[in-house]
Amino acid sequence: MKLKITKLALTLSAVGLSTTLFAQDMKSDTANRFDKKSFRTWSIGLNGGMLTHFTPFNNASNGDFRTPEETWGYGGYIKKQILPSFGIQADFLAGKVRGYQANALPSPTVAQNNSSFTTNIEWSAALNANLTIANLSLNHKRSALSPYVTAGAGYMSSSPNVQGAIPNGASGAYQQNWFVPVGAGLKFGLSKTINIDLGYSVYFMKTPTFDGVRGGANDRFSYAHAGLEFSLGRKKSSQLANYSPIAALREESAAESAELKNMLSTSEQKRLADEQAQQQLQQQYAKDLGDDDADGVANKFDKCPGTPAGTAVDGSGCALPANKPDVKVFVTEEDKKVVRDAIANLEFDLGKSTLRAHSFPSLDRVANLLINKNFSLKLAGHTDNTGSAELNMRLSKDRAEAVKEYLVSKGANASRIEATGYGQTQPIASNKTAAGRQQNRRVEFTLF
Repeated sequence: MKLKITKLALTLSAVGLSTTLFAQDMKSDTANRFDKKSFRTWSIGLNGGMLTHFTPFNNASNGDFRTPEETWGYGGYIKKQILPSFGIQADFLAGKVRGYQANALPSPTVAQNNSSFTTNIEWSAALNANLTIANLSLNHKRSALSPYVTAGAGYMSSSPNVQGAIPNGASGAYQQNWFVPVGAGLKFGLSKTINIDLGYSVYFMKTPTFDGVRGGANDRFSYAHAGLEFSLGRKKSSQLANYSPIAALREESAAESAELKNMLSTSEQKRLADEQAQQQLQQQYAKDLGDDDADGVANKFDKCPGTPAGTAVDGSGCALPANKPDVKVFVTEEDKKVVRDAIANLEFDLGKSTLRAHSFPSLDRVANLLINKNFSLKLAGHTDNTGSAELNMRLSKDRAEAVKEYLVSKGANASRIEATGYGQTQPIASNKTAAGRQQNRRVEFTLF
């Protein structure tokens, strides 16, 4: 049998491209992974290609006619994608199918060489199931290359025209017959809207006279096509046909797992940092309250560290001058005014025990009183009732200690300064008003 290298063979080669051309969109959409997704499920397609009575299922004699001739056909379809891998489409086809050299005539003869048929397909409509294979991928959420297979049933109006004296052959008017189409193909996704469609279908006719010759079996023909598919839907939506829910679920699960791991890691790092900060605070507190030189003055207030054992020291931890007389003095109105000014100008950072620079000049005058007149001083810290009682007690004590620390740093005798915190237990005004709470936030100075 004489074979031709035709356009049909080239088209079939294109249909057989390697699936290694798969591409995927790896952009994560996990930011909205729990939102309802919208997809393009309707599409229309237009195609053109070659019709021939040759199919891979023909026998050695190639049906009723030995030699096929390729002719142009055209078609289209409307598809509804129901599931990511399954859709229903209505296909339409028109064109002519031709063949030469009737097998019913002796070979080789002039009569056989001059015999032929041409069947005009007036219209053809079929309902097919479409199974998309690519979106069953476990790794690629969206595929640019989607193999598919189709099968269904259809109805056709066609008219055969036979040339030559062929036994059981006759031309006729248009007749309607059922057929079963089976096909396969590839779709290349150019965008969310357009696909290139390459396909090949075999039409199994439910009549033996499609080609005008009544043979021993029902006739068949094939259609190899190329075309464009246009998906319909929202602008930002993806096509359901090339979307893999399995791969999407894996991607979302992986993103959620990574997010949880990151949250746990961050929480653990914060916990370790808090523990380290707490340990540092405890170590600093123990160091401040320790007495390394055993002179009775804590390190925090000791201005003369390393004093020899047995040395008499003042409140700053420094050695006392020999035979220093103990001078007794009285608190005057002028002295009381210095203390009142210090109280009026005393300021701390909000919620902290840090003295502000505005307080320093008046505290310096108090320190001079303590040094020059050998006064003793009681510092009593107070707060309002904002916050917990435990926190307020600690804050009031810290603020009184901060004033003492400043006065000692200016030369005052630490042993003559007592710092106490009372928290919110001794208000002097109502805590129900802002003005009252302001009065309750104070450090009281008592000279004696």
